[in-house]
Amino acid sequence: MSLFRCPLCVAPLERAAGTYRCSNRHSFDVAREGYVHLLPPNQKHSALPGDDRDMVMARREFLSKGYYSPLLNTICSQILAVSGHSPALLDAGCGEGYYTAGVFQALRAAGKHPRMAGTDISKFALRSGARRERAVEFAVASSYRLPLAEERMDVVLNCFSPLALEEFWRVLKPGGWFFYVVPGAEHLWEMKEILYDKPYPNEERETPYEGFSYRAIVPVEGAVSLERREDIQNLFRMTPYFWKTPKAGAERLAALDGLEVRISFRVHVFQKKGERGC
Repeated sequence: MSLFRCPLCVAPLERAAGTYRCSNRHSFDVAREGYVHLLPPNQKHSALPGDDRDMVMARREFLSKGYYSPLLNTICSQILAVSGHSPALLDAGCGEGYYTAGVFQALRAAGKHPRMAGTDISKFALRSGARRERAVEFAVASSYRLPLAEERMDVVLNCFSPLALEEFWRVLKPGGWFFYVVPGAEHLWEMKEILYDKPYPNEERETPYEGFSYRAIVPVEGAVSLERREDIQNLFRMTPYFWKTPKAGAERLAALDGLEVRISFRVHVFQKKGERGC
């Protein structure tokens, strides 16, 4: 039985011979890369929603070089600490699957038997994710209408993606864990100094959410040395700054042969309460 449920009738899905099927005879073909499309047309806001091919390629190339491995290692250690022998996990807004695959492989290496799903609205991202880790189920789906049953997951991970709190609460088991990863105040500060005349720090705040208990905020700090122009540009393309930087700032960054830049993240750790508002 799949972790996913049918997006049309919410019946459980089974995967067989390259197709997901439910008891009501709805079927969804698995792409050759290994992901399934579970985003109905009436939930799409454009023909090709989410990150495009170039953004996905930039992120894949940058992350594959280990620049953000301190964050991945922290996420893995935090999830390992709260996971049982056979946890069910969701990476919501998983992108090209770097963190998804990393967490799954860390759990397996620790002797656990995880079942894991990754969802994203970009089919280009999931092409990469499904190739990265074949044992994870990947689906094109919206975080605001997850194709998952109530109280299905032990862990939900959300890295730099839309915060669909109602859905995350719905799919988590009572006592399940939610890991919310956001940039720290001075993340990529040196890059921002080049891009903008008056850069400002990212906002940092501790926000309680209804239905969840706040357990921790885990900081991740470090610095990376980018010694190739392609690495600098790949980092730029995978950030929101790529879409809202003045031309002059982008040209200044493009002229650099190297860049030393701070990385800073916050892993907010929540645990689901038994009832909303409790």
